[in-house]
Amino acid sequence: MIESVPSPAPRVAVILLAGGRGTRAGFGQPKQLERLGGKPVLRWSLDAFGGHPAVSGGVLVANRDVMAAIGELPEGWISAAPGSERQQSVANALAALADWDDEVFVLVHDAARPGVDTAVIDRLLGALQDAEAAIPTLPVPDTLVEQAHDEAGDVIDRGVLARVQTPQAFRLGTLRRAHLEAVEAAATDDAQLVRRLGVAVAAVPGDARLHKLTYGEDMAILAGLLGTGTMRTAVGTGYDVHRLVAGKPLWIGGIEIAHSHGLEGHSDADVALHAITDAILGALADGDIGDHFPPSDPQWRGAASHRFLAFAGERVNARGGRIEHVDLTIIAEAPKIGPHRFAIRARIAEILALPLNHVSVKATTTERLGFTGRREGIAAQAIATLSLPEN
Repeated sequence: MIESVPSPAPRVAVILLAGGRGTRAGFGQPKQLERLGGKPVLRWSLDAFGGHPAVSGGVLVANRDVMAAIGELPEGWISAAPGSERQQSVANALAALADWDDEVFVLVHDAARPGVDTAVIDRLLGALQDAEAAIPTLPVPDTLVEQAHDEAGDVIDRGVLARVQTPQAFRLGTLRRAHLEAVEAAATDDAQLVRRLGVAVAAVPGDARLHKLTYGEDMAILAGLLGTGTMRTAVGTGYDVHRLVAGKPLWIGGIEIAHSHGLEGHSDADVALHAITDAILGALADGDIGDHFPPSDPQWRGAASHRFLAFAGERVNARGGRIEHVDLTIIAEAPKIGPHRFAIRARIAEILALPLNHVSVKATTTERLGFTGRREGIAAQAIATLSLPEN
């Protein structure tokens, strides 16, 4: 009796999409290069696919700057240039796989989902034994409603809905045909293009750890999901001085205070908010207020300083951090700050979206010594305490 020889397992290729700029995340660099758990977001996916025994190779779709920053690719991997849209990026990767057979299995994955693991990959490859395409999905746990003009409408039956993730798995020939026939059509993922061919797409259980990095606050979510949520304490200090001049409004701590003189500066010269802004940027090791809002730039002439402070707060959120406490000291002979302390605290808390008890405002004089004692100007110093991901 001659025993049958099992067919060899199909080769598996990966298309890893890392060509987006990710500006909504607000990191100041492509989000796929932002560090998560000690390594760039993109490296999480490269390591997961590069270490999977079934994966023979892949195509990283990324621009030159990302390629230069990410270092060595896994064995058997090549690169391709991104297109202006996701669909074109996948098409470029398919062109790079021109020598691969149609029966190869291909996984298409967004690098903005760093939580891919062996279990999800195995479920998708298992589904391709009987199907031409497969996607990971998660149930929708929330109540869904239609919404128009900020008004809730009818409830949508969530029982027939699912959240679609990547990687998505296909027989390479099927994916090629879907893209060839979709030249004039657009889709947000490849499974939609395949379904337009009349091809059934299997669904396998997804994973919450495949959360997508879209906004800055997603970094904190991913850190928790992927077990990299160790936080460190960072402290920054800020100090600012402005001259008092006649004929200008006086802004201190985000509120206007009635006084005979106001503070001179390129913006509204709010020494209190400037000091806090520098303290937060210092804790982030992110330069100072002049780096981000240079006085030489005419667009900031007369600008309200709450914009600078809000920007600093957004930088903290983009890093997946949080502001724990702000301590401000205003140094002025006049006007008296005491009657305005609560209003200043409340305004700072509002700008930074902090509880009131996370903001401290104090005032002092220099006992008529120095420029503040002579009522020539007002100074402020601040300390900001942040919690930041340890990455």
